[in-house]
Amino acid sequence: MALVNGNEIFSKARAGKYAVGAFNTNNLEWTRAILEAAQETSTPILIQTSMGAAKYMGGYELCLHLVQDTIKAMNITVPVVMHLDHGNYEAAKECIEIGYNSVMFDGHDLPFAENLEKTKEIVKLAHAKNMSVEAEVGSIGGTEDGITGAGELASVEEAKTLAATGVDYLACGIGNIHGVYPDNWKGLNFDRLQEIAAEVKTPLVLHGGSGIPKDQIVKAISMGISKVNVNTECQLSFAKATREYIEAGHDQDVDAKGYDPRKLLAPGTEAIKETVKERIAWFGTPAV
Repeated sequence: MALVNGNEIFSKARAGKYAVGAFNTNNLEWTRAILEAAQETSTPILIQTSMGAAKYMGGYELCLHLVQDTIKAMNITVPVVMHLDHGNYEAAKECIEIGYNSVMFDGHDLPFAENLEKTKEIVKLAHAKNMSVEAEVGSIGGTEDGITGAGELASVEEAKTLAATGVDYLACGIGNIHGVYPDNWKGLNFDRLQEIAAEVKTPLVLHGGSGIPKDQIVKAISMGISKVNVNTECQLSFAKATREYIEAGHDQDVDAKGYDPRKLLAPGTEAIKETVKERIAWFGTPAV
């Protein structure tokens, strides 16, 4: 199946009180694992690249072609959205020009008036090419591409104003953070989520989905979260499985060529796939 934008997928998710997972890719193995998980569960999926990952992989155009060509090579038949995660203004414009199906313009670190105006511009450019747009209101805690934020609760009024620009989904800070959650994390602020969901009918996005307990994710989805971002959890599962392979000495098995990168990376790739499948089940994503 050709890549699609996220409009219908996430509108249905909001109405149906389920979510669709958005999983970051970092290389070929990540891409294959995410697509295999979607195909095996017959569910739509969103593959996204951060600015840092795209730079590491060789640029946005290479990332787009990698996903497109892998979909074709693997005969993937479920809907797949190609998304820019936490893009700045220039990155969002570049991905629109290149042909991503969906972009996030993250202007949370700008004065709100500037965030609003630039979001409007990105919406206009993207919608002219039938692409989806995600915006962000309220800082998501943790570190993302070198920008560190302590996290804050999104303003309900700012959320309403940003949603009125015509964005297709809206990320809002509700106590969530990127990366590994600290032991003293206070959990999601469901009161603020309820306030935003009551005023904003746009599908809402939960960033920092790695590490949030299942019960909190399920509750957030029931209240209006339609897209859940997962990255760190896949990185941790990949690292754990790869470490176990090496600690078991399999890479030293010369006769079996355990050092072959295709064998060395296989356990980690399988671990990513299983993590993605588990999260798809958590999100209640229905089969297509």
